[in-house]
Amino acid sequence: MEQSLTNRLLGESGAKLLSSRKGAILLGAAAALLAAILLIVYIEQYRNSVDSGLQPTPVLVAKRLITKGTPVATLAPEGLYQLTQIAKKDVKDGAVADPATIKGRIALQDIYPGEQLTVTDFTVTPTAAIPTRITGDQRAVAVSLDSTHSVAGQVAAGDRVDVYVGMTATTGGVQTPVITLLYPDVQVLSVAGGGAGGIGAANSGTKFILKLRTNQVAKVAFAADHGQLWFVSRPSSGATPTQPQTITANSILFGAHIGTGR
Repeated sequence: MEQSLTNRLLGESGAKLLSSRKGAILLGAAAALLAAILLIVYIEQYRNSVDSGLQPTPVLVAKRLITKGTPVATLAPEGLYQLTQIAKKDVKDGAVADPATIKGRIALQDIYPGEQLTVTDFTVTPTAAIPTRITGDQRAVAVSLDSTHSVAGQVAAGDRVDVYVGMTATTGGVQTPVITLLYPDVQVLSVAGGGAGGIGAANSGTKFILKLRTNQVAKVAFAADHGQLWFVSRPSSGATPTQPQTITANSILFGAHIGTGR
């Protein structure tokens, strides 16, 4: 009877021992499985983050030196930057992808070739100051015209005009009135006074600021002082080249008489 009880006690202990080992094995297996799942998730997240960091991102990069004080309006015409694809992880904070983001601003510091353009490289607020809208050999010149000679107030800032001049030419002591094309396709930077760009504006004295080249300034200034300037409005898009033309009384009267139709 004692032996039977002992065997029964040993059997119960053995069963408990067996049960305890099985639980530990199952628990260990579950822990290992959980660790494996967590490792797989971590590796996948890391791979995704690496892939995301390598994703190409568009950024404006300086092609040539952009000096301090350069207006943004001149960057594209002068080819000073280009849109480049850069790995996302290498993109600077505030990097510019769209030139419209910094429209009308000015460079606060030198930006060297290969550097990314960032918003902190430029002034915080846009400016419309005339000196920031010209560069190189471009110059801004103001002239004053009345309504008749400036297309009755229809010329506004940003428009382009053909500039004609009426003067008196002297040849062999004979004075001849002449009207000729001075410069075609000239941009108007600003309109001040009554001619702010609306119908019926400016009866007289409207001031126009023109964007010219240095070799054009003296001729326009002389024509404004000693002749009569005329602005001819150009189409807003699709304008064909303006052909040079000089008109005198003879070219009108005798030209039409010989059947030129002009």
